[in-house]
Formats: sequence, structure tokens, C-alpha cells
Amino acid sequence: MHNTLRRTVTVVAIAAGLFGSSTSLSVAAPGNGNFPCAPGKSNPVNYCDAQVGQLVEVALADLHPTQPSLGHDEVAYKLGRYTLGKDAINKQFDDWCEANGQKEAASAGPGARLSDPGSFTCKVALGAETPATIDPMKTAVVGPKGELYLTDGHHTFTSFWETPGAGPSTRVRVRITGNLSDQNPAAFWQTMQQKGWTWLRNAADQPISPQQLPRQLGLSQFGNDPYRAALYFARDISFTQGGSSPAFQEFYWGRWLRAQTDPALRPEGANIADHAAFVTLVRNIATAMVALAPGAVVSDGMTAAALGKMDAFDEKEFTKLSKPYSDAKPGKLAYVFEYK
Repeated sequence: MHNTLRRTVTVVAIAAGLFGSSTSLSVAAPGNGNFPCAPGKSNPVNYCDAQVGQLVEVALADLHPTQPSLGHDEVAYKLGRYTLGKDAINKQFDDWCEANGQKEAASAGPGARLSDPGSFTCKVALGAETPATIDPMKTAVVGPKGELYLTDGHHTFTSFWETPGAGPSTRVRVRITGNLSDQNPAAFWQTMQQKGWTWLRNAADQPISPQQLPRQLGLSQFGNDPYRAALYFARDISFTQGGSSPAFQEFYWGRWLRAQTDPALRPEGANIADHAAFVTLVRNIATAMVALAPGAVVSDGMTAAALGKMDAFDEKEFTKLSKPYSDAKPGKLAYVFEYK
């Protein structure tokens, strides 16, 4: 089935009982008089009526970031994979299908592009989603005036933004995890911080205000955090990530990593412009992570177990990461260096 999405704003309700009562969340109804939800001149499209658990189709340009920095090398990997990849079906379509709750790509015709979902298909049809296919979707919160604030997916969606054949008008669905549209801006940002739905530290781990967050996606809008980047490449080697993982998981690990005194664990102590040196850095970081006790506090009260720490270093995944671009299936770091 083609993934043609309606050009108007759509809110796709999850079928009754799909998740069961355990995932039912209650939120304040929007527009209760405290701060009425209504579109403004700058946002003629609003999401005031979106409810928790619904899948909402958006344009990337509709999303507001809730973090000030990215690991630029993670975006470089994705763009390298999308433009220089050796996959039978370009990885960008897998990533879009996963983000849209449709598992992975089934086919992509000649000239397929993300801005035209009718040019490729996903393995799960629209309307046939399951809890397993919805779990990895990116998440957003409805804020004042019905605007959407992205709480997960900044790297993936920025990569779509920067990809040839995609861009700011590319449409994809997000899963709504909160509707705070009845709150004024000050109360909204206080709630966002209380719930851990925003990361108000810059690329140097210094506190910032919500007003200092980027206004939109796009690589140029974000600072570059090399700690966050290095931790991305350790994913599935020393820690796992899923739909139940806390938002900004790798930023919490980044705060822990900054506190380590061993120069072998610090990006600035390694020649990360060299493929072999970056591979070694990831091994060192991942080894230190799995050595932590599950109950060890990593940062901000988060324990290693809560942040997905694995029991043992995964050599198989590390070997995959380490493969050069000349390999039939290059590793993630190889794509970073080939793209850059």
C-alpha cells in the first residue's frame, strides 16, 4: 500500500483498545479559559485538539525543538547513509517508515523521495499499525496556541530536513505524549521541565532559557555536542533505546561522560577526525558504561539501568560499527567520514 498522506492536517486516533488501559493517560482539556488554544498569525495550523496517544501528521516546519544542540556526527552518518548508502532500499525510507509507525520500507521506485510518500511503500499499511510499530515513533507535546514541540526525533527529522528530495515541507506523523495547550508560556515551560520534556543545556552543558532554543529544525539551528555524538555510536553496544526510554537519554549519559577524568573517554582527548581513533573512543566509552552497576546514578538522578545500560559489551554490534566504507555493509562511522 502506498503511504499517501492527506495534504490537510490529520489527527489519527489509535484504535480503541490497541494499547490497553495501561497506556491511557489523562491530560487537561485544551482551551479551559486559562490560556485559550487558538491559532495565531504565525501558526495558522494548530493542533489544539490532539489527544495523548494520537498519531498526528505534521510538516517538519511545524515542529519546535526542545533541545539546543545535536551530535552533528549522528546527522552526518544519516546523511551519508542516505546519499552514499549501499542498501538495496535507501535507508531514508526505512527511517521515514519507522518514524511514521509503519516499521520499514517495502519498496522505493526510481526517483522516490521523502517529500512524496506515494513514491515508496512501507511494510505496515496505514491503519494496520501495532504497539510494536508505534513504539519507535517520534514524540511531541502540544503547547500554547496549539503549536507542536518535538520531544524526541531531533536528529532524524533534521536529517530529513537536510536530505535532497525532502526538506521542511516533508510530512510525517508524530505520537502525542502531552497536551499543554491550555497553559500560558511560562507555565508550559515549567511543566516541560518538570516532566523532562525539554533539555535546557547547550552544547557546552551550560544552562539556557527556553527562549534560547532553536525556532525550527535544520542543522544550522543547533549547536554541536561531540559527547552526544559519541554516545549515539555506542547505542546497542553498551546501552539500548526504546519507546519507554526517557527523553534526552543520551544527553544524561553525556553529562556523566563529561565528569570522567580519563582522557581516553573524552572526545576532545581523541583524534575524532580519524576513523580508527573514533572507533577506539567508542569502545572505551562503551566499556566504561557496561562496567557501571545498574543502580549507579549517571546524572540528574537517572540510574544506569533507567538509561538503558546493557549487562555486557556487545562485540557483534561493535564489529558492525567498525567496518570501513569499502565493506559491502559499512559501519556507521565509515559513513560519517565518507560524507564529511
